[in-house]
Amino acid sequence: MDINYDLKVDLVFKYSSSVNYREYFSEQKDKVVFESQFWEKTFLVWFKLVLLEKRSIFENFISNIDFLSLSFEIIDDHEISILNKRWMNKIGPTDVLSFPILEANNQFNHLDCIEIGDLFISMQTAISQAKQYKQTIRKEMLWLASHGFLHLLGWEHNNDKELNKMLSFQEYLINKIEKN
Repeated sequence: MDINYDLKVDLVFKYSSSVNYREYFSEQKDKVVFESQFWEKTFLVWFKLVLLEKRSIFENFISNIDFLSLSFEIIDDHEISILNKRWMNKIGPTDVLSFPILEANNQFNHLDCIEIGDLFISMQTAISQAKQYKQTIRKEMLWLASHGFLHLLGWEHNNDKELNKMLSFQEYLINKIEKN
């Protein structure tokens, strides 16, 4: 499989005006979670790693694209609760929601640009979980973003084996970003 190393990420990134948690970030390097350029680079690295490791059910038609497109929004617990109820029929906030567009029998394999879907993370929940797991908010955001990103690329975890495999690959992806 040939991988397009000139691949570009077309990212629509924003964070809700209600998300103003910068005071929780003690180090400058943690504040990058509010920067589009950080996420563009992160998703690009992750996408190339997924291709190199042949870890997507969409491998046949995503390996030759020039542009990968997705949207990513950091929101609050109230906003993610609304999405969770509307689309997942679940009450209350969650940490991450992803809405993939690709399907295994996708008919768009001839396009140069592939839209993979939408990703939402609740900053309030990320902050709470970072405290719970004794890690930086940046690391928690990377954890949640990698989880949602893999869902956009067709990953599922319907049992413990699949979940463990996914969590292990998330660690691999995050370690590649942390080294930079």
